[in-house]
Amino acid sequence: MSIVMRRLRYALAVSSALFLGMLIAEGLEARGQPIIVELTQTGCQFVEPEGRDRLYETTKKADCDAVNAKTGADRVAQANVLRLRPGKYIFRVTNKNVPYDLGFWLRGKGLGRLTLPSVSGGGLTTGATKDYVVTLTAGEYLYSCPLNPTPDYRLVVDN
Repeated sequence: MSIVMRRLRYALAVSSALFLGMLIAEGLEARGQPIIVELTQTGCQFVEPEGRDRLYETTKKADCDAVNAKTGADRVAQANVLRLRPGKYIFRVTNKNVPYDLGFWLRGKGLGRLTLPSVSGGGLTTGATKDYVVTLTAGEYLYSCPLNPTPDYRLVVDN
């Protein structure tokens, strides 16, 4: 089989999987079931918004403070914005190889911090996964891990 045909089959398979995922998510939402958003934390970052694991090595919070002072603003400017619709969500966060306890904090951006729903928690040990449940309403949010720490990534909820 030619390389063009293999790439076409691969693109079709990926497109089909994404479409199926959207149908499942819409079906769950229609039945009032929460939608799961999976996020992976590695040293000083969440992998999904940055599109890759940057392989930062960290043994303590101060390591990430130094990394983010140098690279955080540029990384956030290039990061993917998570876009969702209003509804109930489970943010399933995994600590992948960070050698200390992590957490998760989702809150409204700016004044939205006072009016929009939020969720937070800690105790996310190395290799562990935890669920954070929240019902989101329209607005702009930020999510991060103050314990890792990571940059503040953007999440937008539109109707």
